[in-house]
Amino acid sequence: MKRLAVIGGGAWGTALAIVLAPRFERVRLWVYEDDVAQRLQAERENDTYLPGFQISENISVSSDLGIAVEDAEVVLSVMPSHHVRSVYAQMLPSLSESMVFVSATKGLEVHTILRMSEIIRLAGTRFPLRVAALSGPTFAKEVARGEPTALVVASPDDDLNRRIQAAFSGPTFRVYTSQDPIGVEIGGSIKNVIAIGSGVIHGMGFGHNVTAALITRGLAEITRLAVAMGGRAQTLAGLAGLGDLVLTCTGELSRNRMVGIELARGRKLDEIVGSMKMVAEGVKTTDAARELARRFNVEMPITEQMYQMLYHGVSPREAIRRLMERSLKGE
Repeated sequence: MKRLAVIGGGAWGTALAIVLAPRFERVRLWVYEDDVAQRLQAERENDTYLPGFQISENISVSSDLGIAVEDAEVVLSVMPSHHVRSVYAQMLPSLSESMVFVSATKGLEVHTILRMSEIIRLAGTRFPLRVAALSGPTFAKEVARGEPTALVVASPDDDLNRRIQAAFSGPTFRVYTSQDPIGVEIGGSIKNVIAIGSGVIHGMGFGHNVTAALITRGLAEITRLAVAMGGRAQTLAGLAGLGDLVLTCTGELSRNRMVGIELARGRKLDEIVGSMKMVAEGVKTTDAARELARRFNVEMPITEQMYQMLYHGVSPREAIRRLMERSLKGE
């Protein structure tokens, strides 16, 4: 495969275009904002979302979706979860049966509770779309710097997995395969909810003990939900589960963790979100995750308290108290 379209010009989309450019003859990067697209094309740097990193000459930038996906062999979507449905609807006339699709968006559609690969498949009204999910422990800046990174690509189609693995893997970007997109996408989505809790812990001045406990019990919640939905428990012990959860709960670059830190410091959610250039997926995903827990009858106490804190004004200290004073039980 020689032609790649990256749909989404935020930090993660730009970083993926940078790291994958050496593996493709041509990369087209779609950026929603026309002014950002023009500056990025002219100056070869995304000064809005990923400043300090140059894009290579084989990357062309456009705010026109039709131009971005024209003749692409791989379409890699990296837009916020709440835009996936509308962007694919706009792209549909330009898509062809020969294309394969990879979703690198970590989130759930709030009102339908669908995973991103499910939404993309629903866009295939003229022909079925071959879709894989890409996830794992990744911060955009570290990927763009060329630091060693490991991810997993997942779909039930192992031939598609191997094709994406071969096309994307390189000296600093190692891709594993999985046939469990449910586990991979649930892990990549719900870890953002747990990361908000980790930020709360840090913002309140607590130490490593409680962070380790939160990560461990958070992983248990995520695994219960993924298995109830048809995923595999071992997937959540891997890169898209434990790996991404540890990174997002402990890394200084985590936007979701930062939301929790600021909440613990007394700032209001609307103020925090309004001040951020990029989306903290965990805020919307908390609502969707709670609904999934109810639908599949899965106990997710951390998710429930994050929901109460974000949407019903429960204080961070009260949320932690409720978690600690739950009825006692075996692990």
